[in-house]
Amino acid sequence: MTIRSTLSRWWHTPKIRSWVITVVLAGAGFGLSLLWGAWQRACLNNACPSVTRVEGWDPDQASKVYAADGRLITDLGGERRTVVPLDQLSPAVLAAFLSVEDKRFYGHNGIDWFRVVGTVKNFVLYGQKAGASTITMQLARNLFPDIISGTDRSPRRKIREAQVALELERRYSKDKILELYLNQIDLGNRAFGVEAAAQRYFGKSARDLNIAEAAMLAAIPKSPTRYNPRRYKGRAVQRRNVVINLMRDNGVLTDEEAERWKSYPLVLSSRSDFSEVAPYFTEYVRQLMSARFGPEIYTNGLRIYTTLDLDVQQAAERSLEAQAQLIENGTLGTFTHKSYAQYQQERADNEDAEAPSSSPYLQGLVVSLDPKSGYIRAMVGGRDFEDSKFNRAVQSRRQPGSTFKPFVYSAALRAGHPLSEILIDEPLSVPNMGANQEPWEPQNYDLQFRGPLTLRQALMQSNNIVTIRLGMEELGEQAVIDEATRFGITTPIPAVPSIHLGSAGVQPLEMVAAYTAFANLGLRTTPTAILRVEDRQGNILWQPQPRTTEVMPRNQAWLMVDVLRDIVRSPGGTAWSATTAAGLKVPAGGKTGTTDEYTDVWFIGFTPDLVTGFWYGMDRPQRIMNNAAGGRLAAPAWTMMMKDIYDRRSNIPDPWGRPDSLVIAEIDKSTGQLAWPTCPRELHFVESYLPGTEPKDYCAIHGLNPLGSSPPVSGSITQP
Repeated sequence: MTIRSTLSRWWHTPKIRSWVITVVLAGAGFGLSLLWGAWQRACLNNACPSVTRVEGWDPDQASKVYAADGRLITDLGGERRTVVPLDQLSPAVLAAFLSVEDKRFYGHNGIDWFRVVGTVKNFVLYGQKAGASTITMQLARNLFPDIISGTDRSPRRKIREAQVALELERRYSKDKILELYLNQIDLGNRAFGVEAAAQRYFGKSARDLNIAEAAMLAAIPKSPTRYNPRRYKGRAVQRRNVVINLMRDNGVLTDEEAERWKSYPLVLSSRSDFSEVAPYFTEYVRQLMSARFGPEIYTNGLRIYTTLDLDVQQAAERSLEAQAQLIENGTLGTFTHKSYAQYQQERADNEDAEAPSSSPYLQGLVVSLDPKSGYIRAMVGGRDFEDSKFNRAVQSRRQPGSTFKPFVYSAALRAGHPLSEILIDEPLSVPNMGANQEPWEPQNYDLQFRGPLTLRQALMQSNNIVTIRLGMEELGEQAVIDEATRFGITTPIPAVPSIHLGSAGVQPLEMVAAYTAFANLGLRTTPTAILRVEDRQGNILWQPQPRTTEVMPRNQAWLMVDVLRDIVRSPGGTAWSATTAAGLKVPAGGKTGTTDEYTDVWFIGFTPDLVTGFWYGMDRPQRIMNNAAGGRLAAPAWTMMMKDIYDRRSNIPDPWGRPDSLVIAEIDKSTGQLAWPTCPRELHFVESYLPGTEPKDYCAIHGLNPLGSSPPVSGSITQP
């Protein structure tokens, strides 16, 4: 006889059946009395939260940082959330979440007793564990996690959850509860609420989601990590299709529609955001915002619109790293330091090793500005933000080398020295002010002396001796310091002869910003990273305005630009081979920089609409390699970036127009005086002058003009 037949015979015995029913009813009564007692005690002494807190519900919202074109860069804060009203969500979102989480949501009072009974039955008969929480109950524990903890599995927690759910239902409408739930729920990838998740996974608003996308979001809450579509695509799609089947079972979709949407490919946005593209810039913005708004930037959901141009930023990062690798792999000369790749491999092999305080590999930085507004279009503070968060663009102080020289020559023009003035490039000995110290005997980069040079030639060739003579003998250190201050340099500059060669440390951001005065023909703009800051409702809280300062008259600025253009466009210029000869077509100027012992290399270049500086060096200053030079190591990276940017643009900016107020004269370059027709043709040069600084005397070397006529002193011809 089987157990089943025995039990059946007993059940049909009246006395046994009566006894079983009595025991069951008694047990049920006892259980209900215990449950009622637990229900009564669960919220004694205000142990349950007051749902009136929901009326002022204002969840923490991370501030969003946007690029200039509106693309999301990143969020500042622990929870990425954007609160949206229910009527601004796609109907597909509502249908998907209701189908999978609580299909009788609009029919119960906070507790779905059908689901509770079914859950108990499945557990008793089949040992299956399944949740019976409604959307309202889930909201209760999401709103009050400190009191109703999701990790607490005790009956008391479930009772508190149920009581709070009932109270929520008594006080608020179903739509309000659903709206709160959809804005509160954790959807993985630090996204809280359907709007933040829609943006992070699909790059669109939750109002625009289709059935498959909405079902994907509704699939995540069961396990935000396990069903993260960015990490586990196949698993996430399987769960999404379960949700679509439930939508079909609930009458939302037909069989045909369900099958079509289940075959819909999972198409995620190319990236969650651009935080990995501009981490140094983002951290710079975070510090600016924290100083102005304090901790609320992490909780108040501010919208921070920045000046960053993502295309320029990515071009900067590509160029910086590509050139760094060329330096490290020996393409440009023997490099004896540890490479970035070697360092990374060592770190991978020994994960427990303490990270060094400074990078042992070659570092670099890039800053790119819109000269007219001062907007920071790109900022790269190092090669690897995760390895080193030290932002070299704003936190370091490095010697600028010869990129400082334009300040010396600008001071000379201001003092009335024309570009045709001759100084002698010959050995120089500068007495040292210290006791018992050898005199300073500066050298040119190539250790050669070239005799008489015009100021134009000296700056174009980055001649050290002529620059020191000009600064020491003709101007004085204080005049050069004052000029650098006009250009926006705020770091201390000692009054010593070596400053003319850029020996005083500067902040790279300030150094690059100084060159906006050239690109703007006299107006320097202050760098800014913020376009505007809005609150959640779109009210503008802060909108910095571009700040400009007149550094020099327009005609003086044009003369400086003309010489700095020679550095790029003329074969004798220190950057010609790395720029114009390398195929750069856009109007441009710039200055190379190399410091003593080859520890820093620079190139700061400008076009009419971008001022960009590159720097390479070691964090602890030491020789990069023998014969390191800004023209060899930094200028090619700038050219690479400019070609990357301008090859994508349909319009090339026009060059700088020559001011009509300038005077022109044809001179003999060997004397700096007015040229005779008898002067050798290769020495003839048409130079421009500030009025009153043009030469009056004729060349004294190559003889008198036999016709007795004078060469032209003024006119309107354009500099060739």
